[in-house]
Amino acid sequence: MTSPEPLIIFDTTLRDGEQSPGASMTRDEKVRIARALERLRVDVIEAGFPIASPGDFAAVKAVAEAVRDSTVCGLARALDADIDRAGEALRGANAARIHTFIATSPIHMEKKLRMTPAQVIEQAVHAVRRARQYTDDVEFSPEDAGRSEIDFLCRVLEAVIAAGARTVNIPDTVGYAVPHQFGRLIAQLRERIPNADLAVFSVHCHNDLGLAVANSLAAVRNGARQVECTINGLGERAGNAALEEIVMAVRTRQDHFQCDTRVDSTQIVNCSRLVSTITGFPVQPNKAIVGANAFAHESGIHQDGVLKHRETYEIMRAEEVGWTQNRMVLGKHSGRNAFRARLLELGISFATEEELNAAFSRFKDLADKKHEIFNEDLQALVTDATLDAANERVKLVSLRVCSETGETPRADLVLLCDGEEEPGTAIGSGPVDATFRAIESIVNSGTTLRLYSVNAITSGTDAQGEVTVRLEKGGQIVNGAGADTDIVIASAKAYLNAINKVLHPRARAHPQKGDV
Repeated sequence: MTSPEPLIIFDTTLRDGEQSPGASMTRDEKVRIARALERLRVDVIEAGFPIASPGDFAAVKAVAEAVRDSTVCGLARALDADIDRAGEALRGANAARIHTFIATSPIHMEKKLRMTPAQVIEQAVHAVRRARQYTDDVEFSPEDAGRSEIDFLCRVLEAVIAAGARTVNIPDTVGYAVPHQFGRLIAQLRERIPNADLAVFSVHCHNDLGLAVANSLAAVRNGARQVECTINGLGERAGNAALEEIVMAVRTRQDHFQCDTRVDSTQIVNCSRLVSTITGFPVQPNKAIVGANAFAHESGIHQDGVLKHRETYEIMRAEEVGWTQNRMVLGKHSGRNAFRARLLELGISFATEEELNAAFSRFKDLADKKHEIFNEDLQALVTDATLDAANERVKLVSLRVCSETGETPRADLVLLCDGEEEPGTAIGSGPVDATFRAIESIVNSGTTLRLYSVNAITSGTDAQGEVTVRLEKGGQIVNGAGADTDIVIASAKAYLNAINKVLHPRARAHPQKGDV
């Protein structure tokens, strides 16, 4: 048998995924996710849209300098300023790609661009040639290709390939395509474009009709050899094709796909959890591959079948994507070296000894409260330690909440604000509401609460609760996360984490300036 062809995985979690309202990430958070994507062995990481804002430029630059094994990509409209900004941001990358785009559908050319088809082709060719001044790895996308006329698509793509584009991406920008039609489109483009053999054909599918993964796989069956996708299917509107579903569908059904990825699938679950925690977008329990119930069996018939022979009801092994039934044997008597070694097995490392010490201290505190500690608990501990290290202006010193039947809940707390302890008291409709009001009585942030979400990290009544808070102020949207066995304390941590982001200049307005 011949070896399967390589299928390139182009991850756009940090760019298109961030365009989900409320999913804005700081520079440090983008670097952290990029390193996880690198461990996942993603081929191309689209780090952002450098022209969108100074913050996005700095984030792309930081990712380019941090990542060594994956190609780092920056998005740019077919405009000189965009391309030059992307080239500058990617200067420190070990391997860089510029991804430039212009719309090609009749409605976009007429209503948005106000350009003729001839002008669009001229601009596309100019953009590719300018991008080639910075890197030989240039990708071109005809935005809204799914609603473009195929004759015009052929003309545009032939021209940009001749100009030096080595990847041509066919985006279903508005999620309008259906699998058989989209697959046929890819086949026809490859057949009709004379120089098609000089470029890799890519697809970027949105999920407006719930068909992003199906459309992407139909394209792969018809010769596409790059798929643009995101962790957990994150993305604008209904999201993008989910990386984990693309990777495992191709790998599981090798009888239908003559290609495979180089992705280390055992890192999928860890990467999924990291993205979920940072963005504040929880993964639904029945989500394929990474949902909590993806490998769970409740039906007695199913349980009996799996116990007798796993493949009766499981087409993949849970361990292949990073799930494990192994419980942590670490406890309150465990040492720092054992703790560090276990985290390394999970793909977690620390930049400084101080960060390790903060996480280890939290581990000891949790071991006194919780009998069994799971991998998920350790992920939450590391996130908490990282959040605190990054934001130190306001910290929780103590919290006392009184909530009983027939009485108005009340919260009394003390915060450490820029090194000074300040007390606060407030009543509310519930203990969490009272806690948030007490915090605001001290910090007076002027923010609006847009989301409050609670998820249990593991099972059992002693499970840690993971809380996500989303705040908005003057167009800035920030997420805060916190975890604790006490859900009210977890809520206070999450709220303060978000407040600290508001107080720091790294928080920024959400970038909604371009898409493919």
